Amino acid sequence: MKFKSPMKVTWIIAVILGLLGTLPELGINIPVVGEYQTLLLIAAWVLLALGTIIKGL
Repeated sequence: MKFKSPMKVTWIIAVILGLLGTLPELGINIPVVGEYQTLLLIAAWVLLALGTIIKGL
């Protein structure tokens, strides 16, 4: 299996998801985000992993 860099858009979306998932840990409470903190972090990691495996993502 050959790995590659994810596209810039994929990387930016993953970083935004990761930041939103991390904000409640830093004490910045956003009501909707706090409930889905773990899911946002998992989605960010999965998106980055898929971006390195699937060509064009």
